[in-house]
Amino acid sequence: MGENKDKPYLLYFNIFSCILSTNIISVAENGLQCPTPQVCVSSCPVDPWTVGKNQFLQTVGEVFYTKNRNFCLPGVPWNMTVITSLQQELCPSFLLPSAPALGRCFPWTNVTPPALPGITNDTTIQQGISGLIDSLNAQDISVKIFEDFAQSWYWILVALGVALVLSLLFILLLRLVAGPLVLVLILGVLGVLAYGIYYCWEEYRVLRDKGASISQLGFTTNLSAYQSVQETWLAALIVLVVLEAILLLVLIFLRQRIRIAIALLKEASKAVGQMMSTMFYPLVTFVLLLICIAYWAMTALYLATSGQPQYVLWASNISSPGCEKVPINTSCNPTAQLVNSSCPGLMCVFQGYSSKGLVQRSLFNLQIYGVLGLFWTLNWVLALGQCVLAGAFASFYWAFHKPQDIPTFPLISAFIRTLRYHTGSLAFGALILTLVQIARVILEYIDHKLRGVQNPVARCIMCCFKCCLWCLEKFIKFLNRNAYIMIAIYGKNFCVSAKNAFMLLMRNIVRVVVLDKVTDLLLFFGKLLVVGGVGVLSFFFFSGRIPGLDKDFKSPHLNYYWLPIMTSILGAYVIASGFFSVFGMCVDTLFLCFLEDLERNDGSLDRPYYMSKSLLKILGKKNEAPPDNKKRKK
Repeated sequence: MGENKDKPYLLYFNIFSCILSTNIISVAENGLQCPTPQVCVSSCPVDPWTVGKNQFLQTVGEVFYTKNRNFCLPGVPWNMTVITSLQQELCPSFLLPSAPALGRCFPWTNVTPPALPGITNDTTIQQGISGLIDSLNAQDISVKIFEDFAQSWYWILVALGVALVLSLLFILLLRLVAGPLVLVLILGVLGVLAYGIYYCWEEYRVLRDKGASISQLGFTTNLSAYQSVQETWLAALIVLVVLEAILLLVLIFLRQRIRIAIALLKEASKAVGQMMSTMFYPLVTFVLLLICIAYWAMTALYLATSGQPQYVLWASNISSPGCEKVPINTSCNPTAQLVNSSCPGLMCVFQGYSSKGLVQRSLFNLQIYGVLGLFWTLNWVLALGQCVLAGAFASFYWAFHKPQDIPTFPLISAFIRTLRYHTGSLAFGALILTLVQIARVILEYIDHKLRGVQNPVARCIMCCFKCCLWCLEKFIKFLNRNAYIMIAIYGKNFCVSAKNAFMLLMRNIVRVVVLDKVTDLLLFFGKLLVVGGVGVLSFFFFSGRIPGLDKDFKSPHLNYYWLPIMTSILGAYVIASGFFSVFGMCVDTLFLCFLEDLERNDGSLDRPYYMSKSLLKILGKKNEAPPDNKKRKK
């Protein structure tokens, strides 16, 4: 366009700058391009040419324009001396025979590089082309990715909408299909184990008849070789038989508790159906987490940039004429005029912020304090979400007449109640978890620093410490989660609630294990269904394998069709995880309420059961009077 009309090719003055440049700041400032001037030309150079010393005092018109070398930047005057144009990088100092490709002039690979400062004998045209292609690839890939998102973003939103609907339908339909679904999943696990037993027996029988034994193989580091010995399949057969037997015994002796778990899952589905707003509370948590992370990032940036900025002299090629006496990497003033302007490409660039001095040394302590605050606030936000959801679902369970006794806005009421009365308890629980996480971070840092140490004893001790802290963090998360539920129910402080929750769970440990595993199995299947369904649908749509679609519903032309597919799958997983995390919190809350109901009440007029009729039927219990004649105990 404009002055570049009919000039479709881009010429690089010095393609060797693609491999000579090692300064990341210069590369970033040039937009991931080679730090050399570029000009649009109508045709690429055909003959090799290098400026001679006798041409330095001649004019640009004499050396370039009259010789049909129209490769200077636009606007270079005819009477400018060649040495001035080279110093200001307005004209190239050499030309290489080139061929147009990708809209650019690529030199021929069999051309000998010119004998110029900064270009050694080891430098080849191929190296310069490789560096140029690397920069082009970085730009080209980013542009293609942006184009793909620009053309497919609305279809990605459709896929995320499908994931949202599937997740919601799965949770709401559990009240109808929880029992059959759990039965099918358990029978599926039994069937997979049974097939594994059959397959291992067949492999063992064949190898036993052949006489293939581990005594013949001996010890080897080739693990695949153990597949050809009978002892390997015998060991696998024994393990699968034991697992099958354990699962069958669990089904036989714990069938009553499995029925209770299924009934609680149905109750949780009903609770979510009564309070649909709870399914979207993870959005509030997400926004609060973003605010905390953004505040920490801004604070960390302010601290990191609070020192004095340091600037140094830098040139792309210090071997160029006029750069020999320039004090490279010495301090300079970016607002002042450079004294030595004879060095081409000489710049005063930013190097970093000063790290010396009393104030700078204290900044590190402030950064540690900021990281501690980040962990604490993030854990507090997560604790707030758990306590708010627990308060909303607890109001569902302890409503004697459902849905009449359920509060009008249970989620908002629980949110206000939690902020007003339980902020300190949540902060205390979050602080305990934060201290453990900080200890894990410090341990990971020490392990990273000592990774080169080959002492097996030290590595074993470090591994044990990391494992212990990991287990401690998991236990504290489990304890905090149930403590927040008890806080939402009774309103007591964190320590009392944690103690009561732990003792209550220990008195019903078998029910806890059964409910936890049944819930995990069901939610895993739900995530698999949602993510797998969205992934398969996205694959067939974006790859254009769905025939008969109208032109308005056809998949867009994409450079990388897997990009929106992976984005849809990741988004579907995030959505399913958010929905199922709410459902899991609902199940845990109703379970603790159910255990409290069993221990506090006996079905009498003064202490009636609040559980559903299905749970009463499973337990063989009942209330003494009809619900209409009883009042909820305050």
